[in-house]
Amino acid sequence: MNKLLEGKIAIVTGASRGIGEAIAVKLAQEGAQVAFTFLSSEEKARALEDRLKSFGVKAKAYKSNAGVYAECETLVNDVVKEFGAVDICVNNAGISKDNLLLRLSPEQWDEVMDINLKSVFNMTKQVIRPMMKARKGSIINMSSIVGIRGNAGQSSYAASKAGIIGFTKSVALELGSRNIRCNAIAPGFVETDMTHYLKDGEGAKAFLEKIPLGRFGSSEEIASTTLFLASDMSSYITGQVISACGGLNI
Repeated sequence: MNKLLEGKIAIVTGASRGIGEAIAVKLAQEGAQVAFTFLSSEEKARALEDRLKSFGVKAKAYKSNAGVYAECETLVNDVVKEFGAVDICVNNAGISKDNLLLRLSPEQWDEVMDINLKSVFNMTKQVIRPMMKARKGSIINMSSIVGIRGNAGQSSYAASKAGIIGFTKSVALELGSRNIRCNAIAPGFVETDMTHYLKDGEGAKAFLEKIPLGRFGSSEEIASTTLFLASDMSSYITGQVISACGGLNI
């Protein structure tokens, strides 16, 4: 049976854990060769590299900070040299520094903007060159339900994720004529090590009551949405924001 991404080459940023890891695994399972970035744990990155290779695809981990332009330039050049092309780019790297605006420091604001929003510019700027040459490509940016509806205590995170939506639509308009698609995913509350606090105490109950499907999402469900946008199944979809949020945005 043909795999959805047979022969495609994908870059996934921030893939050593959580949603990024699930995406890397899903793409590899469907035949993609995967280059992925990590920042902290070399051990986790190597373990993921081995796991991806077990699906019979080429895979390589790169220690690279998506928030630093020069590192993204080096990364994409290295990936093109090693893999030959870039067909799919998943801009997943992200952090949150939650705090009420009154207490939010300029340094915290800048860090969130660099890692969440500037990183998307950095990576997209680099991958569009090989994609334009090939006249094809799919860029998938990880936004958030918080970027659509806001959330108290998350002004920096919400602003960065809302910025990704505007950026995504603009890139889709610029590059559609080159057969390069650009879409965003806006996950709702997904169970990862970054969102463990959602499951504890009264707060968890309050969150769940707002979700029509009555449960938190999983990393695998976000990975499946990513697979759809990465594959030819979504060949006529660009400039869109898919809310994978259990209906929270209704």
